[in-house]
Amino acid sequence: MRNGLRTAVLGAVLVLATACGSAGAPVDPAPAGDVAPPQPANVGGADNAGGGGTADTSCNPLASLRPTNGTSITSGSTMAKIKENGKLVAGVDQTTFLFGFRNPTSGQLEGFDIDMVNEIAKAIFGSAEGRVQFRAIPSKLREDVLEKKQVDIVVRTYSITCSRLKKVAFSTAYYQAGQRILVESGSKVTQLSDLGGRRVCATKTSTSLTKIAADPSKPVPVSVDNWSDCLVMLQQKQVEAVSTDDVILAGMLAQDPTLKIVGDRFSEENYGIGVPKGNEDMVRYVNAVLENVRGGAWQTSYAKWIGNKLEGGTPPSPQYK
Repeated sequence: MRNGLRTAVLGAVLVLATACGSAGAPVDPAPAGDVAPPQPANVGGADNAGGGGTADTSCNPLASLRPTNGTSITSGSTMAKIKENGKLVAGVDQTTFLFGFRNPTSGQLEGFDIDMVNEIAKAIFGSAEGRVQFRAIPSKLREDVLEKKQVDIVVRTYSITCSRLKKVAFSTAYYQAGQRILVESGSKVTQLSDLGGRRVCATKTSTSLTKIAADPSKPVPVSVDNWSDCLVMLQQKQVEAVSTDDVILAGMLAQDPTLKIVGDRFSEENYGIGVPKGNEDMVRYVNAVLENVRGGAWQTSYAKWIGNKLEGGTPPSPQYK
């Protein structure tokens, strides 16, 4: 009995030793060269176009409400309620370099749009310090947060269109941009028509995505939540180009000089400050702040963020109803 047990144990050890000594050649089921880089979350297509409503010409989108009382705050007004709450709640971007981005060193939000928010807060409270609650939102939620009154304003490279004016209110235009194309430095693309059948990236519900989807050359629209996602997809060769406003592309180029901006502007994008529809007193107040900003703070912010990257440097003249 004891000899039989010893034989069985020795046999088992021999089997294990044999197995360990002859594992065979390693198998790589997915060679590294064949693995596609991961895509950003929520990548879509042309089904996310149309939100900007650039084809709607039923109004003069740039005509806003004229300021009436300057930046004085009257009792019971929207601004008085904001002041009582102690915070201006602003929907902004945190991924668009130069306009609305998070400084990786300080962790603070910075950029041209952030400066505009701070100017409004300064007018209401006397100082912007500690008086702004920034809410980072993707472009597709700009109307949503305003309609639900989850924010007081949206300042997020927000083009004024007749379609959007049916849902929200806008200030006068505070910045004018234009759509162009960003490609790799070796690309021969010079205009949108050169991108027929090729993948071109823009954010969801943006006017940029709408123009890509409507172009007769039929580029393939790729839609994402944030512009930084487009930059990553271009760097990883998942798209052939990014097409949006020149100032947004300038921010991408500043981050990656191996790219280039090509072609002339093929749109006019007038950025306005979004306000919940019905808050007409807030629209008038913001327009009064912008009147003051055009007198000096605008130029200071432009010189800091944009001046050495794009030609221009003049605030658009306000238009009133």
